[in-house]
Amino acid sequence: MMKLKLSLSHSVSLALSIFFLFTLSSGCTLSTQPTYLKESIPEAVEDICRKEYKLEVSSRLVGRTLWIYLPLEDIFTKPEKPQKYTEKFEISKNEESYKSGLFKFDYAIKAIPEQEKVQEVEYKKDAKEKIGSVWKVLRRVIFSMEKGQEMSPELFCLVIADIKNGIMLKEVFYYLDLKKVSYEYISWGEYSHRTIQDMELAPNIIGDKRGSSLEYRDITLEEFVASQIRHRIGLKFQKPEVSYDADIDKEIIKIIINTIKIYGVRDFSAVELNNLLNNSKVTLNREAIWAEPVN
Repeated sequence: MMKLKLSLSHSVSLALSIFFLFTLSSGCTLSTQPTYLKESIPEAVEDICRKEYKLEVSSRLVGRTLWIYLPLEDIFTKPEKPQKYTEKFEISKNEESYKSGLFKFDYAIKAIPEQEKVQEVEYKKDAKEKIGSVWKVLRRVIFSMEKGQEMSPELFCLVIADIKNGIMLKEVFYYLDLKKVSYEYISWGEYSHRTIQDMELAPNIIGDKRGSSLEYRDITLEEFVASQIRHRIGLKFQKPEVSYDADIDKEIIKIIINTIKIYGVRDFSAVELNNLLNNSKVTLNREAIWAEPVN
């Protein structure tokens, strides 16, 4: 399975964030009455989508991760008025892993002469509406979950599958982040940094209406944090959020420290950074990470 070109991923992620922020901010009011036990959540998501929006989705709870699979066809089109953005950094590699207590980040990022880019694709109107409907259902169910349940869903993975063209988009978010942005404890911009967005070419999903080709698993908080750090690194240098002469290694270390502290992660031994452009490696142990101030 290969990754889509960065330019395509960049264009879609921008459109995705803007649309979802609008959808969530204009959705239903927050529920205060608990309705759903953890065992009934997958069925509730499927039933509401089917009965209220005529959407056939598949949902599965694995450990503390709720998966939602939305099969669509031909979800993208070329925009009539493409948005423009400026590219100042080239990201040739940005990968993460978490294994046996070690966070590892491999990256190759360098400043380049400024280039003006244009949005290559956007969602078709009907795809936007269907994705927005699923988000409304998710938000409704999340805010109606029975409180205090042991092993209740903590992470949510929405898979948007173009089953005609073999394109798969994944959105992974932490339920407390959705609650925090809904109650304005964090900004919408920060929420978009906390929500992991990935897009892949996935020939195996062609014709798959039930998500049978997916590998459903329980995503750990440490894995989520590692992926979010990689996501934040991409945003930092794609938008970009730093100046042309920024110290790339220092900026990445800031991201790592801040993200680990946001989620209070302590079940790790060290963080390893590998700058593949200059072949340098930095290792920070847990104590060093937690001793640093948040920037």
